[in-house]
Amino acid sequence: MTCLHCFRNANCTKIVVLLCLTYINKFIFIFCLKCFSKMSYANQSQTLNIINFNITGQQYQGLLERVLFSTLIGMPCCVFLFINGTMLFTLRSKLVFRETSRYILLYNLLFADTAQLAFSQLLYIFAACRIMLTYPVCGVLVMLTKLTNEISPLTLVVMSLERYVAVCYPLRHATIATIRNTAVAIIVVWAISLLNVFTRVLLLLNFPFKDLESLQMTDVCSDIQMLVDPITDHYDKAYTYFLFVSATVPIISSYIGVMIAARSASADKASASKARNTLLLHLVQLGLSLFSNMHTYIVQSLSTTLQRLILVRINSVFYVFIYILPRCLSSLIYGLRDQTIRPILLYHLCCRLTLSHLSKD
Repeated sequence: MTCLHCFRNANCTKIVVLLCLTYINKFIFIFCLKCFSKMSYANQSQTLNIINFNITGQQYQGLLERVLFSTLIGMPCCVFLFINGTMLFTLRSKLVFRETSRYILLYNLLFADTAQLAFSQLLYIFAACRIMLTYPVCGVLVMLTKLTNEISPLTLVVMSLERYVAVCYPLRHATIATIRNTAVAIIVVWAISLLNVFTRVLLLLNFPFKDLESLQMTDVCSDIQMLVDPITDHYDKAYTYFLFVSATVPIISSYIGVMIAARSASADKASASKARNTLLLHLVQLGLSLFSNMHTYIVQSLSTTLQRLILVRINSVFYVFIYILPRCLSSLIYGLRDQTIRPILLYHLCCRLTLSHLSKD
């Protein structure tokens, strides 16, 4: 009776209807929530699969690109190392090369270029293979690269002065450009470069490496990673400017002196013209060599505006045109221009084909 009376009451009817609607809404909400969760989980799984696929594709593309760049850079480097090695062997094969001042200086230049090319290629292989070195090992490789890289412009200065003496003071050339004086000049060149490297090492020792958790590097080895202290960066810039000025002024002065001597009536026109072209080539080589010293600052300035992948590609292109090609110019320029070196160099490069052809004739 009580229940029937309650159902007949309008207020009780409203309460029952509200309770039913509440339970129905809860059921619909829970059902939709479960369906939405399943749909979200499915969409999330599909999204994760797409992301994983893209990451795998990017990693594969990065590996393929590294292999492609390493092949395109490694093959010319091996060819140039073979040419430079053959040129070095040629310059030691004859007595006239071992007792002539300009050939001795050329040998020193080629030796520094070949060593610098080998060290640079070794660092490039470490970077391409993502091999992380320790700070001491990286420091030794970078300092050896710096040493051989800075010998080239200083040797070009001595070679330019030798050509200037040969054209402007031909009668005194034999007494000035002796083997002893040439050896002293080479020793001075190496001493200046070694002093610069020793100064860099002292600046590196001021860095608190003992405060680091490990001497293992977190990035690939390069000369940029060795600029660990602002003082080292300032010294590197100052020495680069000093090297640029101290090498450019003598070469330009020698070029102007040879041009003035070529206009005089007593000068040998052919010899002066050849010396002028040689000095012009020295100036081009000096520009490429000094540009390689400024490569670090160019990369640093580009790193603030470009992405890392684009920067790596640009750095690879710079490596080919700044480091590899200039290191082989000396062998090609002097080996093919010099009438004394050319037949012997071609003989060694062509594996005696030239000699057999001449014997048949």
